[in-house]
Amino acid sequence: MAEEVLLFSTWFSIYGRRVEMALKLKGIEYKFIEEDLTNKSPSLLKYNPVHKKVPVLVHNGKPVAESLVILEYIDETWKNHPILPKHPYERANTRFWAKFIDEKCWPAILQACWGKDQKEREKAAEELSKLLQFLENELKGKRFFGGETIGLLDIAANTIGYWLGVFEEAAGVSELLTREKFPKLFNWVNEWLSVSAIKENLPPRDKHVAFMRLNGQGFWNDYNASK
Repeated sequence: MAEEVLLFSTWFSIYGRRVEMALKLKGIEYKFIEEDLTNKSPSLLKYNPVHKKVPVLVHNGKPVAESLVILEYIDETWKNHPILPKHPYERANTRFWAKFIDEKCWPAILQACWGKDQKEREKAAEELSKLLQFLENELKGKRFFGGETIGLLDIAANTIGYWLGVFEEAAGVSELLTREKFPKLFNWVNEWLSVSAIKENLPPRDKHVAFMRLNGQGFWNDYNASK
């Protein structure tokens, strides 16, 4: 029996795009179901009744929610092109830094771009610079965080690899990730964007920038409201 893989998400979702990257890396066929987050479908509410958010992966009728959880599920279900390291310590380290990106870097990016005033944005930009330095150090001269191939942490870092640049342009703020300050991260972004499974699963930049100019403040407000 053929496997059924459904992905409920939106075209602009950072987290949904992560799942698509992993599916494409592993060559898994799936059906993308675009959700209207202002009018969520009954299927989304059925498959993710707790958070009522995207993305949700549905594999043969069984739903999995939360992007990092979904990435691990994908890796454990389809063994080709592993995205998590084999060694338990390295796996734990990958999970740590993925969580660091979501819980530390993401809010700092939002606040640096759409904080309530210039002072708040500048303070957040300083904080983000410190956070990015941790990731700069973590690369340790490797091509990717996963070594010579894209791994889970590289996928989780799409926040840095693509969305940061879109948000900078949309918000009209100065560059937060430069070659001068973060040469390893800067090179990582270029390597990351050269991988077909990555670049083919990014939103059209012009469309995305225009969307964020209209909605970026709402993203920051929604984040604050959810804390």
